[in-house]
Amino acid sequence: MAISRVVFLLSVLVLFTVSTATSVVDFCVADYQFPKGPAGFPCKNPANLTVDDFVYSGLGVRGDTNNIFKLGATFAVDTTFPALNGLGLSMTRLDLGVGGVVPIHSHRVSELILVIDGPIISGFIDENNVAYYKKLNKGDIMIFPQSMLHFQVNVGKKPALAFVSLNSANPGFQTTSVSLFGNDLPTNVIEKITLLDAKQVKKLKKIFGGTN
Repeated sequence: MAISRVVFLLSVLVLFTVSTATSVVDFCVADYQFPKGPAGFPCKNPANLTVDDFVYSGLGVRGDTNNIFKLGATFAVDTTFPALNGLGLSMTRLDLGVGGVVPIHSHRVSELILVIDGPIISGFIDENNVAYYKKLNKGDIMIFPQSMLHFQVNVGKKPALAFVSLNSANPGFQTTSVSLFGNDLPTNVIEKITLLDAKQVKKLKKIFGGTN
């Protein structure tokens, strides 16, 4: 009796596994009419989709580099390209003016950069404070492991261009300087945690929109 019961339970488990596996959809184009949840956006009705839902032309346009970092970043993520919803990947176009930088930042996922027009100094810093960096030229690629602080600097005499891919449709972006100086954390607290003086902190708060 016990063996029969085990066989029966295993059969139910196999049937449940098969039915669950076969219920997974091939894609889930985001429906922006509904709010985003932890698992992404709800799906559009497949009957209403066309090939245009799977095409995004935004990365063909040069980004605006008229800012303090001389950086134009154009994102193809789930909030700009609905077909990426739930598929675990995204892309970003990076336009760097002469002397432009992608300031040190991190994501909750890994990133791969492909240089289209350089040279660009690119690197990351690991948890042991070891810096891995190199000058990349046209056609070079470099990987930035998950959560590592990383950056890019245009060291050429003309604008540079690169594309990055990330293994999430919602990779998250946290830029260190903006996070530190673009909030209402009191100046005296930032002095203590950065070892900067009040004058420097207030200058950076003014640049990045912070208060206090």
